[in-house]
Amino acid sequence: MKRMHDEQPWIELEGVTKRYGQVAALRDVSLAIYPGLTGLLGPNGAGKSTLIKVLLGLVSCTSGRGRLLQCPLGTGWAKIRTLVGYMPEDDCYIPGLTGVEMVAYLARLSGLPRIEALRRAHEILDYAGIEQERYRLVETYSTGMRQKLKFAQAVVHDPPVLILDEPTAGLDPRERQVMLRRITSLAKEHGKMVLLSTHILPDVQATCDRVVIMSQGQVRISERLDVLRRPSSPSCYVKLLGDERAFVARAEAAGLRVEREEDGGWVILGIEPSEQHKLWRWACEAGAGIRVLRQAQNSLEKIFVEAVGDANHVDA
Repeated sequence: MKRMHDEQPWIELEGVTKRYGQVAALRDVSLAIYPGLTGLLGPNGAGKSTLIKVLLGLVSCTSGRGRLLQCPLGTGWAKIRTLVGYMPEDDCYIPGLTGVEMVAYLARLSGLPRIEALRRAHEILDYAGIEQERYRLVETYSTGMRQKLKFAQAVVHDPPVLILDEPTAGLDPRERQVMLRRITSLAKEHGKMVLLSTHILPDVQATCDRVVIMSQGQVRISERLDVLRRPSSPSCYVKLLGDERAFVARAEAAGLRVEREEDGGWVILGIEPSEQHKLWRWACEAGAGIRVLRQAQNSLEKIFVEAVGDANHVDA
């Protein structure tokens, strides 16, 4: 397994396969996940949920081996569950309990004493943005409130590893940004390893250091995001005001390839950073103004589509 940094991975899998009868949900998965924020991507049926269940000890692998921190997979599940905070995609609550009772109950299951569990529940509900609603029955919560509650349950026992499954689903745009800031803070300021499983590619692009892309039970890509987004050849992204056609004609006359982006910008391929002054001259000659000029990057959507071969599963 390729090491992305000198730091040690917190999760390692080697040749993990999981079969349900004749169906292989995971096929020979070898993977290293490091501290920080890692995005777990893949179309429906890619094997993400099975991978999470293997890590949590909810299912055993058919073959292969691995470890989470210093715990070998297949043994010590009780210890692993104290080390991991899990936020499931589906609703997970006990009717008849208030929000604070629900979170305190999960803290007790993680091994905290009763008084400490209640204290931690109140602290983490403050952190999750649940105010007086904590005293309401959980079945009366809105979708957004239930997302916050699941997040609070995952972090109440302060685990070093967090596995978050679609944490921003059902949140309005403002709350989605707040949730992403909380997740980023836990990874970057509090030293936690966060595995973020989602279909929302902008969430991963905005927050994650690394990305794992799965398809058909296999890992197609596991790499740092900045490495994946680096173009194979020197290129620049330009956004213009004015006569774009004349600018493009000058760039093409210089032997450069020019591609239109969906946002209205242009990617100039084959131009070195030291040659960017030419772009300013061509724009001036064309009577155009440059609004944006930066090094071009591959989009995560393009990386995803090339990895899995199907754009129909991408959520904007």
